[in-house]
Amino acid sequence: MWYSIGGDRVKNILIVEDEVKLRLELKTFLNNNGYNVSIINNFDNTVRDILNSNADLVLLDINLPNLNGEYILKEIRKVSNINIIIITSRNTEIDELLSINYGADDFITKPFNKEILLARINRLLNKKIENNIIKYKNIKLDISKSIIIKDNTIIDLTKNELKIFHYLIKNIGKIISRDELMNYLWDNYEFVDDNTLTVNINRLRSKLNSIGLNDTIITKRGQGYIILGDEVET
Repeated sequence: MWYSIGGDRVKNILIVEDEVKLRLELKTFLNNNGYNVSIINNFDNTVRDILNSNADLVLLDINLPNLNGEYILKEIRKVSNINIIIITSRNTEIDELLSINYGADDFITKPFNKEILLARINRLLNKKIENNIIKYKNIKLDISKSIIIKDNTIIDLTKNELKIFHYLIKNIGKIISRDELMNYLWDNYEFVDDNTLTVNINRLRSKLNSIGLNDTIITKRGQGYIILGDEVET
């Protein structure tokens, strides 16, 4: 196992890119910048290979043999919250919109500056969450595992559901506007469909309702969302 100076585990990056020259250049560049990098050479079972990779972040090309990268992204998001940056030669707004809506954490268009890509990777992998467990009412929110625990019941959350619930709980008793939430979820949400936030909120509410936390997230019409109370322990 690799460790960097100071004892932190070296992060694993998986490159899913069919352009051989580019993926080798990226592998060398990211290795030289302190990351442990692996690549996929065969694209027959790409979804399975990504899920079995133990990667902390995936660089995923849209144009791949056999499967479209956006389809792969959609399939991965059904079961995993792994960090994913889409890299593509397409530069249309619709591709960026689809990638974000399907769950990409970031999107970068070829040709790109490697230093800018590195900065985006660093931003995603070095985000710190101050506490792993937050207690609210009769549940625990385990941030590191992206789950809600109530008694013997475990509810899995998607990355966006986790971020929404965590952010609202951190700001308990305060109305959070839709713009603030969207900015927190997607650093640049100019091309993100406003309905995407509504879908994520509704899915989160449904999961909360399933464990008896009805009306936990309250909509303040024209203002945003709020979680009431002061029953939070970290």
